[in-house]
Amino acid sequence: MPILTGKGYIDRINKLGSNVWIEGKRIKGKISEHPAFKGVMESQATLYDLQNDPDKSDYMTFVSPDTGTRVGTSFLIPTSKEDLEKRRKMTQEWARFNLGMMGRSPDYMNTALSAIAAGASIFSDSQISSTENILRFYEEAREKDYSFTHTFINPQVNRAQYYLEDFDEEIISAQVIDKNDEGIIVHGARLLATQGGITDELLVFPSGGNLSNEFSYAFSIPSNTKGLKFICRESFSYSQSHFDHPLGSRFEEMDTLIVFDHVLVPWERVFFYDQPEFAKTLYTGTSFFPLVLHQVVSRQMTKTESILGVAQSMVDMINIGEYQHVQEKISEIITGYESLKGLLFSAELQSKADKWGTTIPTLQPLYAAVNLFPKLYPRYTEILQLLGASSLVSIPTEMDFQSEIKEDLNSYLQSSSTNAQERVKLYRLAWDISMSAFGGRQTLYERFFFGDPIRLASNQYRGYERSEFVERIKEFINKK
Repeated sequence: MPILTGKGYIDRINKLGSNVWIEGKRIKGKISEHPAFKGVMESQATLYDLQNDPDKSDYMTFVSPDTGTRVGTSFLIPTSKEDLEKRRKMTQEWARFNLGMMGRSPDYMNTALSAIAAGASIFSDSQISSTENILRFYEEAREKDYSFTHTFINPQVNRAQYYLEDFDEEIISAQVIDKNDEGIIVHGARLLATQGGITDELLVFPSGGNLSNEFSYAFSIPSNTKGLKFICRESFSYSQSHFDHPLGSRFEEMDTLIVFDHVLVPWERVFFYDQPEFAKTLYTGTSFFPLVLHQVVSRQMTKTESILGVAQSMVDMINIGEYQHVQEKISEIITGYESLKGLLFSAELQSKADKWGTTIPTLQPLYAAVNLFPKLYPRYTEILQLLGASSLVSIPTEMDFQSEIKEDLNSYLQSSSTNAQERVKLYRLAWDISMSAFGGRQTLYERFFFGDPIRLASNQYRGYERSEFVERIKEFINKK
């Protein structure tokens, strides 16, 4: 089966008819026509069409080892530095289209699935056919160009370190409650499926840490599986106007609570269950972290390029580039960008084959990047606010420019370099990044993209080898 087209993606998701609820109502009819999903599904469709661009096929696709047809590079298991560079070019091609604002574009979870498939043999001791299930499903997803939403997180009922659910009370967190000849039965809720209801599949991974048996599972099921429900937050796509909401109208990915109501997961879709040790092995025993972080940092680098482009455009729009405090702010973004780029390229340069023959980027530069970006991004949005000032609230709508007051706007909102309408378009973009509901969600999202930033820092602290440096200091202070 060849790579998916944009139309093929939309038709396939519409046909699923997944159980999606928003504002107290279940979505009926074609989800691609619902105002909350229309923009992002059209944007996602464009990503698939970019895969089909013959001028980009060398890096957007590769030849399937099974069928000989071209499949998406996001499913490529790299075996060379060139493969890593190809994966980066693919991710950044998609990210440039959406200015890096679609954090859950298909390449994210396609990368995760590919990384687990590359190390699937580590699950050979499972009580079920885990290795075979993972490899078979990876090949199916690659050949059919599946899209995925996913969940890692249990509902945050009580975040005390030693809290355990009382099973005599109502089940809250999704867990395996039974099994039969057909598969396992999962009941409860999970967070936080971005793009929930608009993908082919839902990937469910363990939350990590010390888990009891009923929470130790991993599987993938179709988004329209019986008993599966996606409950949406309020949509931040407040208008279909690309002028008024240039980002929200196009790239609002939606976040959903997932409810499992006695969901049957067929055995062939179960990667493992009832084995807490595999809940850790999934992440630390495979190449999950280096390959997924490589995709993440590639997108974050492109997102920073977008922020830099917007910030410099604002400077040029009202001719404030001669001020040193403005230069210092732009320089701050440049420094962040070059830091991310250097860390990403360093990880690729130091890449090597793991024990399965997969070429993986070295992990520590990528860890440094994902520790750095949650601090950079809120500052980026603050810089846009400081550069824009009152211009970020002097933003009339598209309808205003089509009304009888348009001449007032043309007179009083023009800039030194362009007309009022072009100026407002730019500042609406800056507002949608830094101040709108969409922009606020983006900042929160980047703060916690890979989990609690304090925990990330602790993982880096524990995992970074620095004994050589300590010994050097010991030798120095003990010199005669």
